[in-house]
Amino acid sequence: MSRVILIEPLTAAAFAPFGEVLETAGDPDRLINQGLCGRWHDRATLDILDGRAGISLFRSETRALPYRLDMVERHPQGSQAFLPMSHDPFLVIVAPDAGGTPGTPRAFRTAPGQGINIARNCWHGVLTPLHAPGLFAVIDRIGEGPNLQEHWFDTPYTVQDG
Repeated sequence: MSRVILIEPLTAAAFAPFGEVLETAGDPDRLINQGLCGRWHDRATLDILDGRAGISLFRSETRALPYRLDMVERHPQGSQAFLPMSHDPFLVIVAPDAGGTPGTPRAFRTAPGQGINIARNCWHGVLTPLHAPGLFAVIDRIGEGPNLQEHWFDTPYTVQDG
């Protein structure tokens, strides 16, 4: 048996309890480079404990819908920003904390050009690109010590279009 999660469009308001949407919506905060480049300034709250922020590159296999969600994870020592290196949408799955375990997950589909910053200690699914190449720049904590907790659902969820 499976439980169903319908995919929502990713908006800043809907995603706010879980982190930040990184996008170039609206006018830039300032123009730089002789007025030829817009800068949307300081859009992510990098929240790192006992370590430093680092940039890594991830290449993930693409996934198909409907998607089987059987596990989520969280990182108590640092936030994670995912910036796609293509204009393809990807799936973002997050869940509120319910007393140390994940509550009911929510699924979002990014629009082309959107990235996300998942808040420190927020339950989330694994990187889930829907299109190749599945290449991302990831800004997260680099440091010693444990920074991963996984939760496996007794009954998986099915994530699908609404």
